[in-house]
Amino acid sequence: MDKDKQAIGLTDFSNVIDKAMQCEVKTTENGLFLIKTANEWMEEAKNRPIPKMLFSQLWYEGEICILFADTNLGKSILAVQIGNSISKSEHIIGFKIETQKQSVLYFDFELSDKQFQNRYSKDYTENYNFDNNFLRIEINTDADLPINQNFDDFLILSIEQSLLKSNSKVLIIDNLTYLKTDNEKAKEALPLMKKLKELKSKYSLSILILAHTPKRDLSKPITRNDLSGSKMLMNFCDSSFAIGESNQDKQIRYIKQIKQRNCEQVFDTDNVCICHINKEYNFLQFEFIGYGNEREHLKQYTDKDRETNIEKVKELNIQGKSQRQIATQLGVSVGTVNKYLKL
Repeated sequence: MDKDKQAIGLTDFSNVIDKAMQCEVKTTENGLFLIKTANEWMEEAKNRPIPKMLFSQLWYEGEICILFADTNLGKSILAVQIGNSISKSEHIIGFKIETQKQSVLYFDFELSDKQFQNRYSKDYTENYNFDNNFLRIEINTDADLPINQNFDDFLILSIEQSLLKSNSKVLIIDNLTYLKTDNEKAKEALPLMKKLKELKSKYSLSILILAHTPKRDLSKPITRNDLSGSKMLMNFCDSSFAIGESNQDKQIRYIKQIKQRNCEQVFDTDNVCICHINKEYNFLQFEFIGYGNEREHLKQYTDKDRETNIEKVKELNIQGKSQRQIATQLGVSVGTVNKYLKL
């Protein structure tokens, strides 16, 4: 394009912008966008209720929150405990709740009904008495997938039908791996989070999603990078917190705030919540001990640990694993793998 044509193009575009700016500003719908003045948005927001705590500053009403941790650290135990707390409007010792009792949908894609009973009974007798507001949901294995509909879409549709039938505003999904087996890839995580976000906006929901971490270096603090599919998932959630295992005692866990929008970060690396898992008669739960520093609970690597890791790196390399695969398997950085291979 020559300079004259370029100039004409820029002038025409400038004229369009000028005309648009001279038009009266009104609330309008433009495809994906809803346009209002900043003052109009503020005025509307003023009439909406202030979000209340569902689980201290870790999860507020109206948020998509992700709880993540390594396998067998108690994600499901804590999630059921939180759901039980909301269904009764009874606080968990050490944590706050500000909402009235309400219906909670707990989508359990992990345990069978018998495994669930084992956790919340005394030797399969004397079951814990949940409030009827706590609704547990399993996959119906006899359900037929509709013609011309894939499983992912049918799953989201079924979630929507369940919340409409129960009139619930609080959803707990245990866990993300079932919804998307390949959630570490952004292209898989994006459609899922968009659909859940659409449900949240459409029905004013509060959603807690449980997710796994890949194998991680236990000598380092937990960060948002430890969540599988971290970048895309973190972009789409409103808040997030994680469970870490203490190196001091295998029964001790710590809860750390990773992302927040409704408040300042309260439970950071210098102020994590320390708990231990205990079964109080017929209810498996996190019991609050106090607050502590995350560094006190991280693994301290010795020279022997380093030598062991070097041997594992070289062994996996001989097996034909890439440096990235080795790093993921051992929970170390690619740079560390590269350094060990040169020794």
